Amino acid sequence: MLEIFGPNTALYAVRLLSAIALCGLIGFEREIKNQSAGFRTHILVGVGACMMMLLSLYGFEDVIDKHDHIRFDPARIPSYVISGIGFLGAGTIMVHGVTIRGLTTAASIWTVAGIGLVIGAGMYDIAILSTLVVLLSLMFLNKIEKRKMAENGKQRVKIIVSYEGEIREVLTLLDQPGITLRSSQLKKGQPVHTIVFDVEVKGKDKINKLIQYISERPSVVEVKMSL
Repeated sequence: MLEIFGPNTALYAVRLLSAIALCGLIGFEREIKNQSAGFRTHILVGVGACMMMLLSLYGFEDVIDKHDHIRFDPARIPSYVISGIGFLGAGTIMVHGVTIRGLTTAASIWTVAGIGLVIGAGMYDIAILSTLVVLLSLMFLNKIEKRKMAENGKQRVKIIVSYEGEIREVLTLLDQPGITLRSSQLKKGQPVHTIVFDVEVKGKDKINKLIQYISERPSVVEVKMSL
């Protein structure tokens, strides 16, 4: 009779659940910041990487035990995971003119793949420490960045525009020196869909003029400073 569960099943379960927990924490942080790759994506990447590592370590034991002449490199499959995950991370990177968005999320996907691999290898200490470092970097370095921007006379402004309005007019207003489009996101809602523009403006006078002028556009629903 075919045995589904083997002697290492409990070990597999612990490592897979650990990958779900640690990678899910990083994915949750990305999710609450409305990034393209969030909670589920990070969990799937971490669990998939952990599974590949478990396959590499334990999947070929029977074959190796039966044939002494077989040489097997357990690092081969993980090396393909690390290189292959770059394609998935590249899918989260979007370019708006000279502005690039999604690099941090792409890096977090690559990192959770590494966390999944080290969990699959049973290196829980490295996995936990790496998760803490990533979370601290994502949460606190962002605040430091905004504080540094304020010191340099920069401010993030969120502009919400009706999807049925004249979006091209708004984009024309944003296409000027001192204004950088950080991201744009379509939000479906009632009664109308909207597009949220996140822009970085340099200079207090330019910020005030932009808010005053762009608020008068009929297609603009709301303009506010980003926290």
